[in-house]
Amino acid sequence: MVQGKFKSGRFRRVQRKVPGGRTAHRFEEARPKQARCGACGKVLHGIPRFRVSEARHSPKTAKRPERPYGGALCSACMRAKIVKENE
Repeated sequence: MVQGKFKSGRFRRVQRKVPGGRTAHRFEEARPKQARCGACGKVLHGIPRFRVSEARHSPKTAKRPERPYGGALCSACMRAKIVKENE
């Protein structure tokens, strides 16, 4: 029987080869979704897919790009917002 904790959506079922040569079902923690732009919805590059426990132990500069609105807007939307603010 499967343990109760593996029945939640947190774990995904994968097949791995074991040393005996057969394939066995294992449960791995699912990776978080990729970060997306708040304005247009494009995938944000330069932002790792950390779990909360991994992100807690990594430096702030590794979590998002070093630019205005880094980690919230894509570069195209950021440029448009800055141009609009400076008008």
